[in-house]
Amino acid sequence: MLMYPQIDPVALQIGPLAIHWYGLTYLAAFGLFMFLGTRRLRHVPYAQQGWTRKDVEDILFLGVLGVVVGGRLGYCLFYKPGHYLTHPLEIFAIWQGGMSFHGGLLGVIGAMVWFAHSRRRPWLEVADFVAPCVPTGLAAGRIGNFINGELWGRFAPPDLPWGMVFPQSGSMLARHPSQIYQFLLEGLLLFTLLWLYARRPRKRGEVAGAFLVGYGVLRFAAEYFREPDSFLGLLGLGLSMGQWLCVPMVVAGVALWLGAQRQPRPVLA
Repeated sequence: MLMYPQIDPVALQIGPLAIHWYGLTYLAAFGLFMFLGTRRLRHVPYAQQGWTRKDVEDILFLGVLGVVVGGRLGYCLFYKPGHYLTHPLEIFAIWQGGMSFHGGLLGVIGAMVWFAHSRRRPWLEVADFVAPCVPTGLAAGRIGNFINGELWGRFAPPDLPWGMVFPQSGSMLARHPSQIYQFLLEGLLLFTLLWLYARRPRKRGEVAGAFLVGYGVLRFAAEYFREPDSFLGLLGLGLSMGQWLCVPMVVAGVALWLGAQRQPRPVLA
């Protein structure tokens, strides 16, 4: 049984200025996106269609806005709609915490639709470009969750070698370090599979569909080890809110991937 190391969430303090580890993980996510995005420019069909580094920079800027706005609104609507309906000004209090991946995903989709429209490119072409560059950012975020000692797992068997005690959970019993599980599954594993899949020519929509299915399935599995939100608990069929939000994600991904199969060949130009 391991003890959570109680990492100071502040990485560097300079007078009144505090630089948090969580903020640094966001910067790492953005940097990884830029690095992978520029590498993605070499892949078919983007190498033949005039994509540039400026496109990657613009996608990142719009994506950040989508993540922040969509993630916050998604949390308010999916997890605490009653509270924020009666306290609407608290929606803007993002420093108090509360972000939803699924809401952030919707925000990013909206941002990519705007980008595609402004560049007169097919939306699915943009989605296929972005999808393989996302999981490393998710991995960085889970490291931030672990450093903050938040989103800990459910109780683990006493003999689990990597079971970890999170004192801030209010219990001294070992739990699953679910942040690390999600780092490995939704982050590293999904990135590896999706990057390898996207390196070869694919029909338009296949890569985006594979991302939706891959993330949805891996997140659904990881949620069995993650402690449900205390104010929600488990919902219908014993599933968490995170799992229920993954269901339409997987369905949409399957529909998108199957729809791509109607194309006669990969779109190369």
